[in-house]
Amino acid sequence: MKRLIADKEDTEQVFHIIEALNGRSFEKNFHAFVESPKGQELLAKREFLPPVLDDHEWIRKLPEGTVGRAYIEFMEREGLTAQGLVDESEKFRGAVRDFDDDMLWYGNRLRDTHDLFHVLSGYGRDALGEASLLAFTYSQTPGLGVIFISFMGTRQIMKSVPKSARVMDCFHEGKRNGAIASKIVQEDIVALMHEPLETARKRLRIEKPVAYLKALEICAHRGLVADKIGLVPNQIQAAA
Repeated sequence: MKRLIADKEDTEQVFHIIEALNGRSFEKNFHAFVESPKGQELLAKREFLPPVLDDHEWIRKLPEGTVGRAYIEFMEREGLTAQGLVDESEKFRGAVRDFDDDMLWYGNRLRDTHDLFHVLSGYGRDALGEASLLAFTYSQTPGLGVIFISFMGTRQIMKSVPKSARVMDCFHEGKRNGAIASKIVQEDIVALMHEPLETARKRLRIEKPVAYLKALEICAHRGLVADKIGLVPNQIQAAA
């Protein structure tokens, strides 16, 4: 963690932290997924999401205000692609996952829906947004490595922002919102893209990130740019 704090672009440390702390949480999350009716239905299809998500032509035809339109606007604004996340994760994929089975497919699905989590949850890609989203993700698919990085990242951010921003509230809010929400990984992603964004948030019980938005507002008032705050690596989603 010290190495990651010293160099937020040293993404390799993220993988070491998660591998050291997650234990069997991935397997437990996988078994919970496959034991659910929705999980079994999705597993029977075993759809690979990156080509679907990177085909912006069909998504752009969806009505304004849908999840799909919000997704491609987010991805294009941030200069991201689903395949880019695949490429990043493949640099560090452990040998234990070098086989094609249902567990690998599930792990890929967690990776490939990360940016959709951003869109649905309302957390941005700034450092505080990533830290808060990791707390949200932890409640959706528990793993000690993820929540440790989220907590430590939030602590680092506290050092560079006004106390009135109350950034630790963002950490707790992320955990709480993730716990209240339905399991996004169990959703039919193509069908979800067709839903109006606010309708989908209401159906999935995704609360507005009030503390996070307030923190950004306070930081902006003090002249602090969101993406310059803190020390959470932007590539962390490839590991989480």
